[in-house]
Amino acid sequence: MSATVLSVGIDDTDSPLGMCTTYLGFKIVGKLRKKGVKFSSYPRLVRFNPNIPWKTRGNGAVGLTFLTNDAKEDIEYITHMVEKNADVKNGANPAAVFCTGTIPESVRRLGSLAMWRLVKRIDARKLVREAKLESFHMGNSQGLVGAAGVIGYDFGSDSTLEMLSYRKPSMFGLKRNIDEEGVKRMQQKTSPDTFSSYDEKRDHVMISPRGPDPVLYGIRGESARSVIAASMMIKTGEKSAGYMIFQSNQGTSRHLDHKLDASSLEPYMAGTISGSISKTPQTLQGGHVIFNVLTANGSVPCAVYKESGMGGALCNLAIGDEVTVGGGIRPASKSRPRTMNVEFVRVRGLKIVHEQRNPHCIKCHKNMKSKGSGQHYECIKCGRSAISKETIRVARALHLGAYLPVVSAQRHLTRPAQRKKRTNIPVFVRSSRWFCEF
Repeated sequence: MSATVLSVGIDDTDSPLGMCTTYLGFKIVGKLRKKGVKFSSYPRLVRFNPNIPWKTRGNGAVGLTFLTNDAKEDIEYITHMVEKNADVKNGANPAAVFCTGTIPESVRRLGSLAMWRLVKRIDARKLVREAKLESFHMGNSQGLVGAAGVIGYDFGSDSTLEMLSYRKPSMFGLKRNIDEEGVKRMQQKTSPDTFSSYDEKRDHVMISPRGPDPVLYGIRGESARSVIAASMMIKTGEKSAGYMIFQSNQGTSRHLDHKLDASSLEPYMAGTISGSISKTPQTLQGGHVIFNVLTANGSVPCAVYKESGMGGALCNLAIGDEVTVGGGIRPASKSRPRTMNVEFVRVRGLKIVHEQRNPHCIKCHKNMKSKGSGQHYECIKCGRSAISKETIRVARALHLGAYLPVVSAQRHLTRPAQRKKRTNIPVFVRSSRWFCEF
């Protein structure tokens, strides 16, 4: 029997109340490895457009590519595992898609499109059918978008790795006990080869989820060696069931590669706009900051939320400042127009700002006082006078460069500061410790 390259995509098996698609991938890979299947790459964890409203928090799909002597049997097994383990009763809409041999161009286009805009499930069903891919789905078939997309997604010249450690079933739903000081030390020793593990500004552990899913913790980094070494510094109150390393687009900001056109924005699109500030920023009750960016094709309202930690700086933007803003488009509401929810701002040019103030007494080093409407100004200490206000240049409370949310407010896809200008193509070594069951 000749060997076949089989690509598998799995999505939407989890819900806010349990399960995890990566854990299902871990269980499937464990069984396939025991069967003798040969993997040609790391399992894939691809995060798609994070602005889709019905997604789970990470909007991630899992992909597997391996060489098999019995594709039919493997497809049946994976289908059975998805059907058996998906949390359908709590809202999951699971799907699995299978592709043997060359991946169709239409599937590759879907992997690219799903990164930055809304893909309708009816279109995903049509694509899978026309590409003649074997598939399985339950519920409303929403999972087909990610399951097909993860097969077609191209990492290009940049990707990262994430080592996910899993809990034993007896611990599902119980509170995790991760040593915070150990995570701090780990980040200090391994950064920048690992990233987004601890938010020092808000004193917040980033490697451990809060929900009832099977993940114990996850460490993101640039190489298998770096994430495995980092994991050995983590102390937990329980024994892990095992781990698996995924190749991922986390930390790459790939969802913001697309340059948006202000004249044709649609809800849930992600990307960037470039232009100048056209209105003085407004700070709303609660601390959110609103400003407008004027582009060549129209004006775009932008919202910086308090939780991002960027509002304190970006409220100092001024009319005429040149910026590039990245984020997702929020639908219009009764009170607000269609708006970009801001994920980063790059200040490219600062307008020179002047203001008028009462004259300064060069002898007493104090501001003079007005003698009344239409009258001169006078120093109340020495009596010196002046007839008009002074025009002075205002020191700007901003700098050129990028503004990012605090680490704990960043999305999975956000490129963190330590990955600025860094690209990475992890090398897969079949004999490395990329998978382990304890």
